[in-house]
Amino acid sequence: MSPRGVAIPDVRERLFAAAERVLAREGTAGLTNRSVTEEAGCAKGLLYNHFTDLDDFVTQLVLDRFARIAAEVSPLPDRAGTGTVHDNLTGAALAMLGTSGPAIAAAAVSRHQVAQRVSRSWADGAPGPSAVEDAMTRYLEAEQRLGRVVPDADCPMLALALTGTVHHLLMHPGPQPEDAAPLIRRLVTALVASPHESTASL
Repeated sequence: MSPRGVAIPDVRERLFAAAERVLAREGTAGLTNRSVTEEAGCAKGLLYNHFTDLDDFVTQLVLDRFARIAAEVSPLPDRAGTGTVHDNLTGAALAMLGTSGPAIAAAAVSRHQVAQRVSRSWADGAPGPSAVEDAMTRYLEAEQRLGRVVPDADCPMLALALTGTVHHLLMHPGPQPEDAAPLIRRLVTALVASPHESTASL
């Protein structure tokens, strides 16, 4: 336990990381001010020194984690022409799931005020699923120009289908993140055909 009056470096991240551990262990029902601060090893009042209330805390946690995902996926268009299309898209989709993605998503929808605040922030331009979808669209269009995605592919719809399916996996019970890779690879294969695969199927 950190002593009172002693500054804690990166306190927001410390509380966020503690909340992720609580969510993974106890689910959304176990997420309280007390459980988070005890997990973080700090005074119970610390959370309210940095956040208005628990809804504000969970909102900021969700926005922070989705912003990280968007930042991780944002370089995807620059990888056009390197590696394989399937591997690049699979990696981006798995980044959306992350190790704590389902738990974070569950926390968002379990609290009405949080869901509203997150949706409003995304609508106002905070990085979220739409940023990931945009990066995937631009990546697919770049690969299409290079001839590695079939010319008649509808890239925006492919990106929407992929991010929408991953969003479904985030919001509903399913495979654990460590088991998700084969499912995501199968999804990408079903959605995205390379020119070689398209010709071979004729």
